[in-house]
Amino acid sequence: MNYRIVGNDGKVYGPVSADQIRAWIAQGRIESRTPIFVEGATDWSFAGMLPEFAGSFAATPPLATPPKSCTLSSQNNNSLGMWSLVCGALAWVCCCCCIPFNLLGLVFGIIALAQIQSQPEPRPSRSLAITGIVLSATNLLWCLAITLINLATNRANFNMNFH
Repeated sequence: MNYRIVGNDGKVYGPVSADQIRAWIAQGRIESRTPIFVEGATDWSFAGMLPEFAGSFAATPPLATPPKSCTLSSQNNNSLGMWSLVCGALAWVCCCCCIPFNLLGLVFGIIALAQIQSQPEPRPSRSLAITGIVLSATNLLWCLAITLINLATNRANFNMNFH
């Protein structure tokens, strides 16, 4: 199993093995309150809260709850997720049936999710990408429905004028 930690300098280190984590604990580079991410987990925790490392620390107890999110750096945010949300919102706000914004929102969102899924640590921009996809897709469906209704109405009017 691999681990990532946030050092005192705010940088992310890893992935490293459990043996490397124990060595860093022995060197004093990691303390019980050091944020740690376990490969396969969904959120960050504290090193002292993990059973495999809890006995390696001095008597300093870890905090009761891990941090909700760990702001590491701007590289943790996927800008395509944000752009997906922006395009999806613009599709609804600017003009209800703006196909370019819908398509861009869908493409940006799908690419962002693919990039986010390939990363081991959770990304806050995942929810932005999903929201952008939902806004873009619902607006695209709305546009399709309005177009079909208009076609059906105009066809009925067209047929009535020639009879």
